[in-house]
Amino acid sequence: MPSTPFGSPTPLSPSPGQKVVSKTLSATPLTVDLAGRSVSTWGYDGSVPGPLVRATAGDLLRLTLVNQLPADTTIHWHGIRLRNAADGVPGLTQDPVRPGGTFGYEFTAPDPGTYFFHPHVGVQLDRGLYAPMIIDEVADPGGYDTEWILLLDDWIDGTGTTPDDVLTKLIADGGTATGGMGGMDHGSMGGMSMGAAPWGDAGDVTYPLFLVNGKPPGDPDVLSAKRGDRVRLRVINAASDTIFTVALGGHSMTITHTDGHAVQPTQVSAFYIGMGERYDAIVTLADGVFPLVAKPFGKASGGQGLALVRTGSGTAPGPNANPSELSGQILIGSQLQPASSSLLPVKTPDATVDLALQGSMKPYQWGINGAPFGKNEPLTVAAGQRLRINATNMTMMTHPLHLHGHTFALPSGLRKDTVLMAPMQSLAIDLDADNVGDWMIHCHNIYHAEAGMMIALNYRR
Repeated sequence: MPSTPFGSPTPLSPSPGQKVVSKTLSATPLTVDLAGRSVSTWGYDGSVPGPLVRATAGDLLRLTLVNQLPADTTIHWHGIRLRNAADGVPGLTQDPVRPGGTFGYEFTAPDPGTYFFHPHVGVQLDRGLYAPMIIDEVADPGGYDTEWILLLDDWIDGTGTTPDDVLTKLIADGGTATGGMGGMDHGSMGGMSMGAAPWGDAGDVTYPLFLVNGKPPGDPDVLSAKRGDRVRLRVINAASDTIFTVALGGHSMTITHTDGHAVQPTQVSAFYIGMGERYDAIVTLADGVFPLVAKPFGKASGGQGLALVRTGSGTAPGPNANPSELSGQILIGSQLQPASSSLLPVKTPDATVDLALQGSMKPYQWGINGAPFGKNEPLTVAAGQRLRINATNMTMMTHPLHLHGHTFALPSGLRKDTVLMAPMQSLAIDLDADNVGDWMIHCHNIYHAEAGMMIALNYRR
């Protein structure tokens, strides 16, 4: 924490004609029913997921957090290119919001897309503290009859342990081993199995439940429409430690956007989605009852996330539904091609920095550029530069790399703010330094981030 407090950010006044969207969000302890299993957790406004926040690109959002939790908290607006003071990172952009306190987040949402929000304190994301945020286009081109938002999650809170207990156990079980920061000594935790290509070892935690829209497979969310309807799916991975494979039995899907940015429409049977990623897809519905499955990658428990799509009569698939689409070719999102509207202007990078993801399970230590956050040197950039980040995953585990306050372009031109990096993979990602402030870059596996896999990106003053 800095020696001087951040205080409250400067209030914003709407520009002429700018719409203001206001909402108060209360973070509270609550009890939720998961298919007859009562669990204690924390959430927004008494529900899991929390309430939808929706606005149109260019609107001014005034969002007030009321902290009724027994711990400090914040809200991070994941994927939004917002002003630095509203980014929700304690010690970097704001003071933590103490129990009983409030904090006002004011920002203009410049880009349409599918987003979500969650805390940026400890491992609080692995409770019920997450909710969708949709920023609509000023003129939506349409082409669909209805829209479904799908939040995917891995669940352990209140099942005899808490996320804080899980992190404590991961660190305690790490023990002593050869190798360390910068090594590749990544073994398996009890219950974890090594996955097949491309993701290698893809998670540290054995979860008893996987949810879609806050519901487990034993009591699935039912999404109803008419045969022939074209549905826009907005799929958000709010999980803390799980990559999912998503498929809708009996259907193909056409991917149209990733992380809010348009892609060349791509028909798929199934796709991977990493923690923090979002994908939009269009699907034309057949007649009947179909399983929409979110199958965890590399998890030994055998459970999965499930929702039901109903357009007519028929017997509902069971909790273990295994549609054939899961056994076919599965899209890796970083292989999508960008729409021309999503391309960054052509420009030679003004500066280049290196970013190395490093760490080990034994001991349980994760970091970037040779040290955990707080001990590594921030990356720096000057306002107006095109910055190239040469990112390398030096571990035998997949990591979803997330950048705050900006989007970046992959070598193909594909625009993202979160990208899955497979073991030993290297990616050159380019960003325009057009949003002055101190920002976070980190792994969106919340346990890796909290164990040190974060680094700051600071604008030089």
